[in-house]
Amino acid sequence: MRSLLVVTALLLSFSAFSQQKKQPNVLFIISDDLTTTALGSYGNEKAHTPAIDQLAKESTVFTRAYTQYPVCGPSRASFMFGYYPNATQTYGYVSGRENVGADRPSLAELFKQNGYYTARVSKIYHMGVPIDIENGTDGTDDPASWTEKFNSQGPEWKAEGKAELVQNNADGSIERKGGNVMTIVQATGGDLAHSDGKTAEKSSELIRTHKDKPFFLAVGFVRPHVPFVAPAEYFSPFPYEGIKLPKQVENDWDDIPERGINYVTSVNADMNSVQKQKAIAAYYASVSYMDAQVAKVLKTLKEEGLEDNTIVIFTSDHGFHLDEHEFWMKVSLHEESVQVPMMIKVPGKKPAITNSFTELIDLYPTLAELAGLDYPKGIQGKSLMPILENPRKKVREFAFSVTQGGKSFLVRTDKWAYIQYDEDAGSGMELYDMKKDPNQFTNLAMNPAFENVVTDLQKKLKKKLIEVRENDLGIGYP
Repeated sequence: MRSLLVVTALLLSFSAFSQQKKQPNVLFIISDDLTTTALGSYGNEKAHTPAIDQLAKESTVFTRAYTQYPVCGPSRASFMFGYYPNATQTYGYVSGRENVGADRPSLAELFKQNGYYTARVSKIYHMGVPIDIENGTDGTDDPASWTEKFNSQGPEWKAEGKAELVQNNADGSIERKGGNVMTIVQATGGDLAHSDGKTAEKSSELIRTHKDKPFFLAVGFVRPHVPFVAPAEYFSPFPYEGIKLPKQVENDWDDIPERGINYVTSVNADMNSVQKQKAIAAYYASVSYMDAQVAKVLKTLKEEGLEDNTIVIFTSDHGFHLDEHEFWMKVSLHEESVQVPMMIKVPGKKPAITNSFTELIDLYPTLAELAGLDYPKGIQGKSLMPILENPRKKVREFAFSVTQGGKSFLVRTDKWAYIQYDEDAGSGMELYDMKKDPNQFTNLAMNPAFENVVTDLQKKLKKKLIEVRENDLGIGYP
């Protein structure tokens, strides 16, 4: 009898220990082309993003998080494998596996190797939007990352409803057009008629199905990526007539090098003021629709009693210009294009706001450490655990981003944003005092008074490029 009591006590003790040591789930939510300037939690009072704003109140919010490449494919390859684009020479619409190799696990694959159920719903690695969404195809996925994968097919620019093309359509003669253009569709039908609604539904189903085993669930929403498609009711809070356009200054482009003029502008897109207002309103509506889908996934997590054992991340692959400097879309190294929203909710951690510099590649080691997993030490991200413990801590002196095939560089310090085109600066430079000129209107790079500042930042850039090249990949970046 005494032996039975001892065994029972040991079993109960082991059960309690197992429950205490239960591996945390990871719910990784990423929006596509989402700028911080369109979120209430980042200061936009006109935004309607209650779900993301509530998550921010429960998370550590990173106010200075930056993409490593302001284009979908290379950005996602970078943070999923933990290397800078220049280290892997991954600049195009690929997964990154092609250059990293089979023996280096992606972030999701690391969790899979450690017994997690891993799944992606919709766009995590690169997918062509709208084409892969229309066709329900994988894009340039990495099959090794997932136990299962699910695509969320949607009509995109062909959706039924009121349509309008606001790019290269000055006379309004064309209602809609496919591809990477600003077609607006105030769609008929509900949330589930579109890709993101299906993504939320499938993600909720997977949470319910796999709640008894540790999971890494990657949820990829495609809005607000163009085309700006959402059910019509999401447009109601944003009448275009009430949209205030960003401040412009006369001859703004005169001190920007040619390589710094974005690939889509109000000029080459032939947009008038009304079309600009309509584009911004439609972007906000798309964000609001995406936010409503985030709400559904988080609601499911709560209903299933998993909040206390699930790490939640919300972020975007890069930002998006909404007529700042008359720029649209991404690609540029200006603030609206490279800064990203990022929030991490960790069970047991108090919510906080941090102004410390962080990069998307820092998610890899951070999530691995939070889950107690060993990870490849050669990856170039830095764990954000010190910041999660104390938001005043720093892990980086500055943020680093590249674009244009890895030949244009950003060094973003507390005071300065320094952009250099080519390693020898042969195609020009930009320097902005982010304290006095946060909108980046006055390029100081050629002003003799700031020669020492430029020299110092060039030294930082040179040192950083050496650091990036000294990786364990053996790719031989020159």
